[in-house]
Amino acid sequence: MNTTGEQRGEGPGPDLGTAHRPLLEADALHVSFPGRGRRAPRKEVLRGISLSVRPGETVGLVGESGSGKSTFGRAVLGLVPVASGTVTFDGTRIDNVSRRARRALGRDIQVVFQDPYTSLNPSLLIGDTLAEPLIAQGVPKERARAGVGALLDRVALPRDAVHRLPREFSGGQRQRVAIARALAISPRLIVCDEPVSALDLTTQRTVMDLLLEIQERTGVAYLFVSHDLSVVRALSHRVAVLERGEIVEEGDAERLTRDPDHPYTRRLLLSAPVADPVRQQERRRERERQFDADTP
Repeated sequence: MNTTGEQRGEGPGPDLGTAHRPLLEADALHVSFPGRGRRAPRKEVLRGISLSVRPGETVGLVGESGSGKSTFGRAVLGLVPVASGTVTFDGTRIDNVSRRARRALGRDIQVVFQDPYTSLNPSLLIGDTLAEPLIAQGVPKERARAGVGALLDRVALPRDAVHRLPREFSGGQRQRVAIARALAISPRLIVCDEPVSALDLTTQRTVMDLLLEIQERTGVAYLFVSHDLSVVRALSHRVAVLERGEIVEEGDAERLTRDPDHPYTRRLLLSAPVADPVRQQERRRERERQFDADTP
């Protein structure tokens, strides 16, 4: 993976032909939260979002902090209520379903959260952390624990990790554990909510390469949420750009990131970090000129 802006690597990849119906589909999705104060109006965070993810596809959802991108991921996961609109998975509505139905969806939809330092239970051994989702789905304990070694192999961690606690691992290794946990029950979709933003650039590359390798091997689909367009385009087939709760641009990842139509997308592209400080300063000045030109 390359965080400087190159598109994902060449290769046959998953079949993303038009014959596939969407695996995940959100239609006219609205999400709002109570305002501050008893009489304050509700704050609308998502305003009619429509977005789909096909089997084996990675769709990047990118925007600045407060744009609503993480709220969209949480709405898909059932962690926030949907005010209106629908979310369907493999043709079945999943918005605002019962807790029992949501637990059953855990077999098909998993998540990797942003912070590897807080997303793992610090008091659980890694072996127990990885066995837990299997046991929750009814797999016998002994069989679940026997499968943990294979999970560690898939994310290139040593098998003796089962006897260690999360604090004994680096941030990148912890995120590998989180990915292994998400893979434990062979999901069809993984929501990746800023999964590399807490990591240094070198570790980001390692984790992103791992996600690509897993997708090529298993055909899992990703909804990849991030504020960093340069990271999103390195992994995604398609990208949707979210500004203030609305999608302002969507399209093929390479086209959108090389020749964006919307001024907000252009500003996001210019804000992506580069290693050269002189070039970074030039990009900052260009971003400021772009903002001035686009502001009425």
